[in-house]
Amino acid sequence: MGMGITLRYCFKPVVTKSYPREVLPIPPRYRGHIDLVYDPETGTDRCIVVRVVPEGLPLGLHRACWRKAGRSQKKTLTSYKLNFTKCSLCGMCVESCPTGALTFSHDYNLAGFDEAEYHFDLVRRLKERP
Repeated sequence: MGMGITLRYCFKPVVTKSYPREVLPIPPRYRGHIDLVYDPETGTDRCIVVRVVPEGLPLGLHRACWRKAGRSQKKTLTSYKLNFTKCSLCGMCVESCPTGALTFSHDYNLAGFDEAEYHFDLVRRLKERP
């Protein structure tokens, strides 16, 4: 009986993947860390620098810095720091953003040796993206 099961599975196609060489497709609903959304009309991000912190969201999780552009008093985002070590991927920040400037990234292979490797500047990441 045991040998019959072994022989049956011996001739079935292989279902495992050789991970570093073969990467599985990421499902569209995968939730990685948050990222800024690129706005093709302005050539930058969609952020209007409004502090909307939902109730229960840790205040140390996100930190946005901005500067005022000229006399129009319009704020432009200069940096957006994310501490991914404290993020629980709840999605409250993405849902509460009034302009849809935040989304979930599809980065899934995050590995590092130091906590500092999980502190992201989302504005810099947006500029480095192709």
